[in-house]
Amino acid sequence: MEKIADRFLRYVAVDTQSDESSESQPSSERQLVLLKMLRDELIAMGVQAELDEYGYVMASIPSNLPSDSGKDVPAVGFIAHVDTSPDASGKDIRPQIIENYDGGDIPLNGVPGLSIKTGDFPELAEYKGQTLITTDGTTLLGADDKAGVAEIMAMAEYVTSHPEFRHGDIKIGFTPDEEIGRGVVKFDVGRFGAKFAYTMDGGKIGELEYENFNAAAATVRIQGRNIHPGYAKGKMLNAILIGMELNSLLPVEQRPEYTAGYEGFFHIIDFRGSVENAEFSYIIRDHDIDLYEKRKETLKKCVDFINGKYGDGVATVEIRHQYYNMRKEVEPHFHIIEKAVKAMEMEGITPIIQPIRGGTDGANLSFMGLPCPNIFAGGHNFHGKLEFVPVESMEKASKVILNIISLFAEQG
Repeated sequence: MEKIADRFLRYVAVDTQSDESSESQPSSERQLVLLKMLRDELIAMGVQAELDEYGYVMASIPSNLPSDSGKDVPAVGFIAHVDTSPDASGKDIRPQIIENYDGGDIPLNGVPGLSIKTGDFPELAEYKGQTLITTDGTTLLGADDKAGVAEIMAMAEYVTSHPEFRHGDIKIGFTPDEEIGRGVVKFDVGRFGAKFAYTMDGGKIGELEYENFNAAAATVRIQGRNIHPGYAKGKMLNAILIGMELNSLLPVEQRPEYTAGYEGFFHIIDFRGSVENAEFSYIIRDHDIDLYEKRKETLKKCVDFINGKYGDGVATVEIRHQYYNMRKEVEPHFHIIEKAVKAMEMEGITPIIQPIRGGTDGANLSFMGLPCPNIFAGGHNFHGKLEFVPVESMEKASKVILNIISLFAEQG
């Protein structure tokens, strides 16, 4: 069987960055390169697999349980996304492989002076003696979520090459565009065929999540008035400054860098503009649905204040809902959480059950009728150049998948 690290390195070599400015599905053609690769690898294993026109790979491994077992074993699915974040380049990734990690700072050789420092990331100490894969400091790594992809593919290879391993129907899904919030917009849950599923899209080893943010994206536009600066007194409206003033109305302590746990936030993610026009992009997050709605109202009130001060129409806001907290859709099927907990404990892993300070495809899938909690994939520092993943965490994650499958086969 192929080593999971080799499989992972092959996948991260493919640039799969999604493109928020694109209206196509998938948003970038480059994602199809990896999606076709995965489809073909599954078919080579003897797995029935298809890639549809929307960029979804769906595959199925039929049950090998005796027909007279008397057990009602539901089909269980495992899902990962192939795209990488637009926040940092995913092109020409040059991974560094650190064997028998010594517990110290890790220099990133592509950028002089840049390193993953233990003072900034004390969790590195947990991986002393293990094999770490990092970036060289010039790109992200892509463990979000190619670690999850590799773990699911390793599971498929094991199941197909070990006929003695007993299992019910196994469903596999690979999706595009998760990083831009469009991962399962056209995902056909009925065609996928699973009753329950898990996304392999979490962080450090042990993470298990069935709560996530309620999420919205917002675009604030400022219409300024550009007048020659020599004659601007009482006439000019500087869209840049007005936008900055609006941003200052939002509570500073409710920015991501000041929040944790169940605390929500307002996060400005982009600004562009001139004296005449400016545009600010935000994401709005909260686990509590009432607080989530209040956050949207707060932003609208800031826009109203600016218009009251500078004139109607100077500021406008467009708020777009992205996803809801999956908790209320997953909790009625709590046995799928219990199985994940036991599957981790079978590997000597202490489960870390916590809310996701973000979202996954599983959040939207849960509201589409497919309860879908999230399991660790093993990576750290996603979306940036300090990303890394321990190989041992990926190996454990793939074993957890196999354990979940076994638990469903045993218990139904």
